[in-house]
Amino acid sequence: MKRIFRAVTMLAAAALAAIACSARLAAAAESPLPAGKAGIAMHGEPELAFPIIHLPYVNEAAVKGGRLTVGFLGTFDSLNPFNLKAGSTAQGLISNVFEPLMMRSLDEPFSLYGLIAQTIETDEERSFVTFRLDPRAHFSDGAPITSDDVRFTFELLKTKGRPQQRAAYSLVKSIATPDAHTVRFDLSGVGDREMPLILALMPVLPRHKTDRSRFDDASLAIPTGSGPYVVESVTPGERLILRKDPNYWARDLPIRAGHFNFDQIDIQYFRDANSLFEAFAAGIIDFREETNPARWAHSYDLPAVRGGRVIRESLPLGGPKGMEGFVFNLRRPQFSEIRVREALSLVFDFDWINANLFDGLYKRTKSFFDESELASTGRPASEAERALLAPFPGAVRDDILEGRWQPPSTGGNGADRIQPRRAFSLLKAAGYQLEGGRLIKQGSALAFEIMVKDRSQERLALNYADSLARIGVEAKVRLVDEVQYQRRRQKFDFDMMIGSWLASASPGNEQRSRWGSASASQEASFNLAGVRSPAVDALINALLAARTREEFVTAVRAYDRVLLSGFYVVPLFHSSDQWIAYSSKLARPSVLPRYGPASASATLDTWWRKEP
Repeated sequence: MKRIFRAVTMLAAAALAAIACSARLAAAAESPLPAGKAGIAMHGEPELAFPIIHLPYVNEAAVKGGRLTVGFLGTFDSLNPFNLKAGSTAQGLISNVFEPLMMRSLDEPFSLYGLIAQTIETDEERSFVTFRLDPRAHFSDGAPITSDDVRFTFELLKTKGRPQQRAAYSLVKSIATPDAHTVRFDLSGVGDREMPLILALMPVLPRHKTDRSRFDDASLAIPTGSGPYVVESVTPGERLILRKDPNYWARDLPIRAGHFNFDQIDIQYFRDANSLFEAFAAGIIDFREETNPARWAHSYDLPAVRGGRVIRESLPLGGPKGMEGFVFNLRRPQFSEIRVREALSLVFDFDWINANLFDGLYKRTKSFFDESELASTGRPASEAERALLAPFPGAVRDDILEGRWQPPSTGGNGADRIQPRRAFSLLKAAGYQLEGGRLIKQGSALAFEIMVKDRSQERLALNYADSLARIGVEAKVRLVDEVQYQRRRQKFDFDMMIGSWLASASPGNEQRSRWGSASASQEASFNLAGVRSPAVDALINALLAARTREEFVTAVRAYDRVLLSGFYVVPLFHSSDQWIAYSSKLARPSVLPRYGPASASATLDTWWRKEP
């Protein structure tokens, strides 16, 4: 009887989904778009045409209802993810509580479709962008979203937002709001073809509920947004519960079909990785993304897995693999010499670490855009790349220009002599001498601190420190708590730390905050290394100015070569797959996004519970 009831329920859900789909199409057909287009792509045209039925990687018949419980490592001290002091903001707010003018499709390199902004209009030069707001859009308290709210948000984030927002928005010449539903940005002379899309990703904050004078403060005040969820309750630093807004204005929009299927999302924080795993093993949380290969290989022989109550999957991770590595803080004098940075990079023994600590499950990262057409490693520079690099002689090493460079490799036995010998030769050329087992230059020893935030980082850093000690370099590893770690990172108060730079299929404006010269002295930017390079700046401009995908790929590859040649990072490793384990009561779409993780987001916005 239960099986029959379940089958009838699923058939009814499918029928309701079909009716809803027909209703969405009918509504779209009856409501012609205002002037402008329903979508925009960074290069070319977006793949989906109006009227949109749904995104390709969602299940429009997904069951609605139920509760999702997820866990995150760390803590939080703020519910404002947009201000400078939001170093430890609670996760799950962006897209669930706050939403942007337009929504990104994970099935395309960089395409956006109308959400709060029903349409977008720009010219061939992208010298302006006009958004026309959906008159149905409103905040969770019922107040309508108007152009006044968009102007307020833009001006607030331009002056008090995070560094990357301030840097991007400061390029806008002016903003005009001729009526309650129209916003026009003047971008003349900016020379940044990504800017219309950057503005389209801007969240919209309620002017009537946002205290401008206290926006800089880390706050646990319940925020008001326009997204599908509202904050139901908060336990500071420990727990956040989101509840579906029954009056969510965009619940019937085709672009939202198949999304936000849970009635409640319970986000719990754990102080250490072991506690987080044990909570999953005990069935307290429903979903886990595993990032520890040793645990993935050895710790999932659980009764729940054997009994089929937990599903364990390794699914392809779409898009380029970004860079993670030990980053040198060039603001420290011992790292100003490129030969020193390269030498210290040579003694990181990935082969031994991968075999002994990670069960051989990782690949060494060799590009800032690995496993994609954007990566420069393994391919010689084209004539077009060389033309872009010509004004900066010496910015790219010959072996990197010719595609011959690879990260150093050892036999994996832990007793390699070749790379330490190469490293010592470079250090000697940089003026260091071995005295009493220590590398000395002008009376000062080559010594520094590696700041880490958890035990897994600590173990990796200690192994690296041991390798450095063999060539006379003193590296002390210091473990700090999450709050101190974020504060020190924001103020660049470290010698070396592990940095992570996620990569997309369309790198753009965010590169200025990561590697651009202006961000080197900008507190809380992601330019952890403090890079100030005319070549880097020029190539960021080139990739932003590219009009075609071919021009764009050329610029990014040249950019990748310059970053690799700077030896700003000791590259670590990556997995080509996303390792996930989840309750068998959850279900996911059968089609995976081409440029994103199988989970789609940290709170599984395209998943659903089979029986709410």
